Amino acid sequence: VQLVESGGGLVQAGGSLRLSCGASGTSFSSRYMGWFRQAPGKEREFVAFITRFGVAPYYADSVKGRFAISINNAKNTVYLQMNSLNPEDTAFYYCVAGSPIQSARTYPSTYGYWGRGTPVAVSS
Repeated sequence: VQLVESGGGLVQAGGSLRLSCGASGTSFSSRYMGWFRQAPGKEREFVAFITRFGVAPYYADSVKGRFAISINNAKNTVYLQMNSLNPEDTAFYYCVAGSPIQSARTYPSTYGYWGRGTPVAVSS
């Protein structure tokens, strides 16, 4: 399974970006897809996840109300719409796929598939 992110870039504070992540592979059966991010010098941080059926999205408190995750099952593509961006959102954003248990869905180690990441930089 390969995950390929796109859509990152440089944006001013208050602006928006939409990240996309396409999944390919002959046996893609992960039950969840999501996003993590990692800022320079910081640990990897959970952002959001959603089920493969596009229900039950869940967000980190730091992005709730500003970010929206969605999925197009027919295209095996997950999106992250990011609005009202601020400099604290600057990071590499990674797409993930996996089937973690309920209590572990915000932990990076429970996702078996990762993309290479796409950079997001927010200027003040």
